[in-house]
Amino acid sequence: MSSPSPGATERGADPAPVFAALGDRTRLSLLARLSDGGVRSIAALSADTTLTRQAVTKHLRVLEKAGLVRSLRVGRESRFAYRPEPVAAARSYLDGVSAHWDEALGRLQAFVES
Repeated sequence: MSSPSPGATERGADPAPVFAALGDRTRLSLLARLSDGGVRSIAALSADTTLTRQAVTKHLRVLEKAGLVRSLRVGRESRFAYRPEPVAAARSYLDGVSAHWDEALGRLQAFVES
């Protein structure tokens, strides 16, 4: 089985939106809070932080657009839950990039030693 190309994940999805969403410290913190499997409201996610609910909402929408969280409507409230699949796909992508580098370095080493 061949490794995924550096331009795509195994399913062919573009990994860039996931990496872009994960490239923000606030979004990483929100995702870490949700990664325990709990479903939390915007109010719960903004509690004990300096972030406003509007700021939390903005960051959650970026995470949702990247597929990292899903939102559920419960009455008038939105609640958010972590989706691990995009992180697994990003990890798979990075594994493929790593495999390509390992192969390239192996070829270079064989060339230098010959």
